[in-house]
Amino acid sequence: MKYGRVVMKRRAVLPLVLVLMSVAGPVFPQNVQEKVICEIAAKNSLNTLEIIKKRIKKIDAEIKKGSRTYSADDMKKLEQKLQETRDLLDKMEGKLPAK
Repeated sequence: MKYGRVVMKRRAVLPLVLVLMSVAGPVFPQNVQEKVICEIAAKNSLNTLEIIKKRIKKIDAEIKKGSRTYSADDMKKLEQKLQETRDLLDKMEGKLPAK
């Protein structure tokens, strides 16, 4: 009896394992070229995040100059641009937008 159960369990598990492996396979690079492409994409994402963070600091510095340098309309535009840039950064980092 025990032998029959083991065989049945193996027969049930094997198709499940095959299905899971076929689904997970495309997630991993298949060859050297795909691996290089993945590494380049990851590096580009990090560079883009750094550029966005620098942009936020620059806009924030301009806003801190305040009404001495900018009109009220210009300040609103800078604050809008800052918010848009922060939203973009949050989106790229996978954060949920604040409501």
